[in-house]
Amino acid sequence: MASSGTGIQSVQDLESHAWQRSMQNAVRSVPELLECLALRPEDFPGPVDLENPFPLFVPREFIARMNPGDPLDPLLLQILPTSEERIQTPGYQRDPVGDEYVERAPGLLHKYTSRVLMIASGLCAVHCRYCFRRHFPYDESPKSNEQWQRAIDLIASDPSIREVILSGGDPLSLGNQRLKGLGNTIESIEHVQRLRIHTRFPVMIPNRIDSEFCDWIASSRLSCWVVLHINHANEIDQALTRAIRALKLAGASVLNQAVLLRGINDTVVLQRNLCERLIDVGVQPYYLHQLDHVEGAAHFETPLVVGEQIIDELRKLLPGYAVPRLVREVSGEPHKTLLR
Repeated sequence: MASSGTGIQSVQDLESHAWQRSMQNAVRSVPELLECLALRPEDFPGPVDLENPFPLFVPREFIARMNPGDPLDPLLLQILPTSEERIQTPGYQRDPVGDEYVERAPGLLHKYTSRVLMIASGLCAVHCRYCFRRHFPYDESPKSNEQWQRAIDLIASDPSIREVILSGGDPLSLGNQRLKGLGNTIESIEHVQRLRIHTRFPVMIPNRIDSEFCDWIASSRLSCWVVLHINHANEIDQALTRAIRALKLAGASVLNQAVLLRGINDTVVLQRNLCERLIDVGVQPYYLHQLDHVEGAAHFETPLVVGEQIIDELRKLLPGYAVPRLVREVSGEPHKTLLR
């Protein structure tokens, strides 16, 4: 008879393999995606792009929340490559938030006082078509704990740094052992008090939030903040709700950042539905971002006045803790620019 320890390890192995299988089985081509949704290229108002240089990548768990036969499904529009991405729009650039100007070591961005951001991985759980880092040179970022040493040394030498943000890509793509190794190294730096993890994995592949990951969060001396990226209420299903509950039981605070996207979530009704769903599952709406002007994403832009009107109306309809702050990230500024 197996010991209890062996049993726990077996469960952890199964959990790990489950999310990795989801990554392996993700849809990587437009024809396959359309077949899953009973759609044809001619069903769309504009041409889909079968050979976009920013490739399609979407887990089947996310596709399962889309409406078959609906070419305007708000989840589908976030990940479907279209010919609009190839239009060159003045003011849209490859590095819209100025990452290259604040890189202090390979993969280490020091943009704001008291906190730094580490590009922990270039791999994502999904390719969002409006991603502000869709052109980021991930190949130049560290791939091992040894390659992170220069960044770690810089953090350790600066006592003003109180918070480390793990971003990417998506840090949860590292797997538990590599993520724990990096996290434990950060934790060993005495003046660092907070760890923030920006991830879309719980939304795309909810079973990535497994017991081993939660045990690590629960055991850390650092205050842990997990920032999700949910743009529409339809993204929140029971599996995601369970993952959020697990994060909170492990002691993490859970926030959400959304992006205001034309034709996807740019009405008061849609934003109210999102905010209410978030607080109902224990997630605080944190930021609603005006679109970063990244090359290839201009068709997602929503006029600023629309965002301002949405926030003004939400303040009348929802409790204060349920209303996100409308912000824009401006290259070179020492903080997010508050718009509403």
